[in-house]
Amino acid sequence: MQTWDLTEEFPVETIKRSAELGFGGLFVSPDYGGLSLPRHDGSIIFEALSQGCVTTASYITIHNMVNAMIDTFGTETQREKYCPDLSSMEKLASYCLTEPGSGSDAAALVTSARKEGSKYIVNGSKAFISGAGATDLLVVMTRTGGKGPKGVSALIIDTDTPGISYGQKEKKIGWNNQPTCVVNFDDVEVPCDNLLGSEGQGFNLAMHGLNGGRINIASCSLGAAQQCLEDVLHYTNDRKAFNQPLNANQHVQFKLAEMATELTTARLIVRQAAKSLDAKEPNAVALCAMCKLYATERLFKVCDDALQLHGGYGYLKSYPVQQFWRDSRVHRILEGTSEVMHMLVARDLLKHL
Repeated sequence: MQTWDLTEEFPVETIKRSAELGFGGLFVSPDYGGLSLPRHDGSIIFEALSQGCVTTASYITIHNMVNAMIDTFGTETQREKYCPDLSSMEKLASYCLTEPGSGSDAAALVTSARKEGSKYIVNGSKAFISGAGATDLLVVMTRTGGKGPKGVSALIIDTDTPGISYGQKEKKIGWNNQPTCVVNFDDVEVPCDNLLGSEGQGFNLAMHGLNGGRINIASCSLGAAQQCLEDVLHYTNDRKAFNQPLNANQHVQFKLAEMATELTTARLIVRQAAKSLDAKEPNAVALCAMCKLYATERLFKVCDDALQLHGGYGYLKSYPVQQFWRDSRVHRILEGTSEVMHMLVARDLLKHL
């Protein structure tokens, strides 16, 4: 984890080896190489993986989101063509929604897909794309119709298609061992057969994917916080100050108790949201938003408290706590910012009035 972070290495071979355990198609039908697991089980897996490396686990969640979207909404031909290679991780995938001018306001995207005969001509740019430049397949949200969400359609695009180019790799605070950059589309020709779902359905598909994605990212925050708590328990027991271990101080004990309580509470809400999404409960979208909001906010604070209890050592790159802190910070932004999660929860509450 620390070596990958320092060298900014995208550990493709390690990621592909995880497919041997089924981690390339966690939510995909066994007919296409997947495990067809419930979201609850996926949450447990991503939490455990994130204790080893948050950044790598987070990319695997994105790959799984794309694979599951194709398995859920794709035609039989699309599923046969793409899902087996994604499940085996013979091919890796990226999800392309955000643009330089539209982040939280995703329905304002402008990347266009103009239909010409049996193909779409795609023009535009996508920003902050995880894995960009190192993946083989993109699911891209494009504008095929008028303004707003009903004019958005999803296309499956192979990255070796002429007209695709990439901006420079972004320099980030965390997630360093996962490339992130702009993806440009310049008159990219995409067969109409690569339309995922129907025209105008893309925004709904994107939001459907993000519901599961929010559980997955919240689960990655669980893993980061769990490892930080384990590390700080050992550190405060071993570190001596004023002739006694740090954890002999009541203030430190109370802080550790608060961290453990936040972690347990967050885990419960994440698992509940996962069960709700599996059961297709009416409030599943709100619960997915709640779990991401609560887990990513509160568990980043757990990582921050762990770093603080490490003192100056927590600020050294030789101590992993700082990397968990850096890598989990972005979880409050991607897959829907905390502010958007507030909006979704409030909207669900007010619709019942």
